[in-house]
Amino acid sequence: MAKLVSLEQAAGMIPDGASVMVGGFMGCGSPHRLIDAIVAKGTKGLTVYCNDAGSPGYGVAKLISAGLVKALNATHVGLNPEVAAKMASGELEVRLIPQGTMAEQIRAGGNGTGGVLTPTGMGTMAAEGRQVIELDGRRFLLERPMRADFALISGYRVDRSGNIWYKGSARNFNPLMATAADKVIVEADTLVEDGSIAPEDVVTPGIFIDFIVKGGAL
Repeated sequence: MAKLVSLEQAAGMIPDGASVMVGGFMGCGSPHRLIDAIVAKGTKGLTVYCNDAGSPGYGVAKLISAGLVKALNATHVGLNPEVAAKMASGELEVRLIPQGTMAEQIRAGGNGTGGVLTPTGMGTMAAEGRQVIELDGRRFLLERPMRADFALISGYRVDRSGNIWYKGSARNFNPLMATAADKVIVEADTLVEDGSIAPEDVVTPGIFIDFIVKGGAL
């Protein structure tokens, strides 16, 4: 069963140099208060996997502004000009990944398969130095499974066993990331008692969740 901990306790579990998946899409569905707690703790050298770099002062951007991120793996960084500045100065290593490819890499990391075959990137610079597999006359890039030490996700309604229901588009990467990390911490917008979420409404079962923190909708 998932354990309820404080934001400070959760942030304290993440050591310098850890790899961290962060849920959300332009901040929608991101664990904002948990991000703030990590910034307050000052955890350094993080390798972050997320959909995007947020926008100045919001979402993952707070980790980048604080200088806590060593390497960023994302699908889009264009709304955060600080990323380009830190790339140019050598402070930040950035790897851009097609959104669908990243989602499937995380899915593969969670379900234990050996990777993903995708035509996306074939014939471009993205294919340089990559393993190519030919299948039925078509050529595909082999994308490896993606996993992390920690997944930091957010759920709109979370019960004390860790079962999660996501609201609207806040669902995005959160369910995938919950399956693909060694430790999973969910920030609950609303913490409810067991049985409050109908079984058919559970998107992420509590078996995937290690720790819960109270968040509250922004």
